[in-house]
Amino acid sequence: MPAPGTPLRRLGFLTMGTFDPADPGPGHAFTLDLMVLGEELGLDSVWLRHRHLQPGISSPTAILAAATQRTSRIELGTAVTPLGWENPLRLAEDLGTVDVLSGGRLNPGFSTGRPMNFEAYRDALYPGTADAEEFGYERMERLLRALAGEQVSTLTGTRGVEVFSPRVEPHAPGLLRRTWFGAGSTRSAVWAGEHGLNLLSSSIVKAEPLEPGGPEVTDFATVQAAQVGAFRAAHPAGAAARASQGLVVVPTDSATAAQRSAYAAYAEARLPRTRAPQGPARMMFAPDLVGPAERIAEELYAHAGFRAVDEVVFALPFAFQPEDYRQILTDLATRLGPLLGWEPREPRETQT
Repeated sequence: MPAPGTPLRRLGFLTMGTFDPADPGPGHAFTLDLMVLGEELGLDSVWLRHRHLQPGISSPTAILAAATQRTSRIELGTAVTPLGWENPLRLAEDLGTVDVLSGGRLNPGFSTGRPMNFEAYRDALYPGTADAEEFGYERMERLLRALAGEQVSTLTGTRGVEVFSPRVEPHAPGLLRRTWFGAGSTRSAVWAGEHGLNLLSSSIVKAEPLEPGGPEVTDFATVQAAQVGAFRAAHPAGAAARASQGLVVVPTDSATAAQRSAYAAYAEARLPRTRAPQGPARMMFAPDLVGPAERIAEELYAHAGFRAVDEVVFALPFAFQPEDYRQILTDLATRLGPLLGWEPREPRETQT
């Protein structure tokens, strides 16, 4: 998307699906309602983020399976599933099942690396094997082989009345093409490109040089755009490789005065972390974009990372109220989207 006037091709949203631990049912039900609303508004996709051991969605595949029965068109994704928590073979079975139920709408996204706060629960997650677990790219490659339908078992054919398959079942042939990788560094972006995956670039990237031996660059937009470029340079599809940007975006056009005040306070509280790289990993956070849709559109077109893509997955803020999410989602689809040249999909099919 080089300049205003080039239409945004795909517009999606991401939610963490928060809930009250004392009564988790309503929060989960509302997440499903929000997904249905996204489809009714013509949005292209909805994505769920994992929140392990927190009051947020811990099992996106279960929620997405339910969503396949309440939606008919909107694409369903995870952004992202931290693979360190998962057994790739078992996860491939779940993903294949959800993709079949959805009619080929699943877009699973993953990240690799040692799980956050691993020492706090390592013995519960991997009793006796925590030190032997591999949390890098090899784990992701195991998942990709399983999704591709490669052999995972030597037991095949019929044994008595049972039939055994050498591959993961159900096999979803198009799922591998719709698999994404969440990358915050050039190294990860290049790895995703080399493996023919799609790229999810979020509101967090690593401060790093733009070329080997060069100085560290700490401008978020510049680094993000460079990572997208490196991804496409490594991808077999080149410039046609799919890459998505995911910032926290909160249009306020139809918001009440109280909502606008709460949104501004939320963004202001998170602003200090955006002023310099954070921690030993030198991670940078993008500021939240809050305000009228017209102003947000101008800010996006001035953002080098946004100009490098033609599809986005805007993240909803954490821990807001249901009416806030409905307002934000509606303004994304009816106010901001059109200003970016985006057109909603056809209304969803009538559910029977």
